[in-house]
Amino acid sequence: MAKSWATFGVDLHLDRSGPGLRRSLTEALREAVRGGRLAPGTRLPSSRSLAADLGVARNTVAEVYADLIAEGWLAARQGSGTRVADRTPAATPAHRPAPHPREPGRPAYDLVPGTPELASFPRAQWLRAARRALSAAPDQALGYGDPRGRPELRTALAGYLSRARGVHADPDRIVVCAGFLGGLGVLAELLRRRAQNAVAVESYGLPHHRRLLRRAGCDTPPLPFDDRGTLPPDDQAAAGAVLLTPSHQFPLGLPLLPERRTALIDWARRTGGLVLEDDYDGEFRYDRQPVGALQGLDPDRVVYLGTASKSLAPALRLGWLVLPPALVEEVMDGMAGRTPGVLDQLTLAEFLGSGDYDRHVRSARLRYRRRRDALVAALAERAPGVRVTGIAAGLHAVLELPPGTERQTVRAAAWHGLAVHGLTMFRHPDADVPPLDALVVGYGTPPDHAWAGALDALCRALP
Repeated sequence: MAKSWATFGVDLHLDRSGPGLRRSLTEALREAVRGGRLAPGTRLPSSRSLAADLGVARNTVAEVYADLIAEGWLAARQGSGTRVADRTPAATPAHRPAPHPREPGRPAYDLVPGTPELASFPRAQWLRAARRALSAAPDQALGYGDPRGRPELRTALAGYLSRARGVHADPDRIVVCAGFLGGLGVLAELLRRRAQNAVAVESYGLPHHRRLLRRAGCDTPPLPFDDRGTLPPDDQAAAGAVLLTPSHQFPLGLPLLPERRTALIDWARRTGGLVLEDDYDGEFRYDRQPVGALQGLDPDRVVYLGTASKSLAPALRLGWLVLPPALVEEVMDGMAGRTPGVLDQLTLAEFLGSGDYDRHVRSARLRYRRRRDALVAALAERAPGVRVTGIAAGLHAVLELPPGTERQTVRAAAWHGLAVHGLTMFRHPDADVPPLDALVVGYGTPPDHAWAGALDALCRALP
């Protein structure tokens, strides 16, 4: 049986759009041979297997193989298949040189956290949902409509969030927004108008969330933090609101402890503060029952922010706010011109209602769990001194490193063609916590055929 391309773990970085596909594949294979990622004598998959793995036409692969054979990069023999040609004088096994790491530049593998595997987007199901939704849409759906978003989507979201995340979600209290950042921007403006313009954030979190809040005129003091995770602010803190990720605190991966959830809600009730709950990957939990949304404890003090960016794709720019009743009208006033396109809203409503969304999330959960398990197994075998944490949920893991080695490890990863972030970049500059050397490794982004190669490059980069 012919080998699958996934056997080699080589990411070809193809541009599948337009007429340049054949040229893109030719250049990618040529570079893989030139750079040593495909060693001389390596047998390539059949044109049928490679075409299936890459999602391209078989004729395209056959023509690319023929071009590279003509150029001398590949060789073909009857009954032996297509192999990488030996373009250098033969070396004895004892003196065969080891392949050199890739020069820093465009990374061969992307392990930056925050993106799902885009190749697994359910294109066929989404297209069918779009056709059904557009066929059934009333004419008035194509008008300006409700600033909260289409009622079909808000109704579908209310049912799904109640069932899957334990959210108290009445359709009239849901506002559809342009992704998480679109919703956060509207809330930041509201808080500034209310003079609640200090939004406490986690000691470790996404820098661009802090930047967005600051651009909107909000201060972003860090929340206290210890070895058990984030603590709520005390009553003397200046914060009028808190932004945090209670189900799977990013990036360290700890769930907010039950007693701290209760203390946070108590703080909001005593002070009149508002809790902004970022449920960024609540659907991807592997080793235990899902941790329900914090919003269920007090829907009048918590704003729930959800998005399709991790479960489907960031490019959809579809997010939602589940608001306390007192905020709905004021948020609606700030939504003018900010509501996502109606056709995408109707499609997502149909996608949710048909069960396709649930089936896609279940499939994605299994795939990411397999990747996480492969990551843990590879590190146990090849880097046993590296402790892996934050792996009960989500699309990333934290790899704790020996003190003082984070920067050199990130550089080594770049040398091996790997894009990965150190934990330091997520640390709030004013956080009163000791620095921790670690990598934040996203295992959602690489396509399946590149995962083995990404793991190998990671293990070679670790101290």
